Amino acid sequence: MRKWLKRVIPTPAEMHGHRWLSVFGELLHDPNLWHLNRRSVSGAVAVGLFVMYLPPLGHLLIAAALAIRLRVNLPIAVTLVLISNPLTIPAMYYFAYILGCWMLDIPPGAFSVQFWFDWHNWLGILEPLLLGCLICATSCSLVGYVGIRLLWRWKLVRQVERRRARYRALFKSTDKTPSSSRQI
Repeated sequence: MRKWLKRVIPTPAEMHGHRWLSVFGELLHDPNLWHLNRRSVSGAVAVGLFVMYLPPLGHLLIAAALAIRLRVNLPIAVTLVLISNPLTIPAMYYFAYILGCWMLDIPPGAFSVQFWFDWHNWLGILEPLLLGCLICATSCSLVGYVGIRLLWRWKLVRQVERRRARYRALFKSTDKTPSSSRQI
């Protein structure tokens, strides 16, 4: 998993050169922002998935600021925010709106493009939408954090089991051979 992540995530040099992240200046030189360990990756996934559901204003900057503040992997946090893009935002936010309406016991409006583009309707949908976004952000963040921690732990336990099996096989094969030529 670590090898794959190292291949996929941007390098520190690429992140330093990004025009939106240049506002953080020297803060980007913290080595903890680039580590790939269980704590750093799971925290970055939680940050990225939480920010993904926030209203789409400055997602990258908010994710970067939170990653720097919490000292989690910056490239992963910023990359996961990109799940919310123009293709996925309508479905994500409509689901959040429906969830917010359900939580507030308000009848939801039907999904039509004209309804969502008419700014007169925005005040009526703002409260359920924000509540739904907060619930979705929190639950996605929690599931992502716990999921990565469990996946990382499972992978680590599997590696240890393989290593133990390899050592057992090695020691079993050495027990069958005479250990020395001297007689006791």
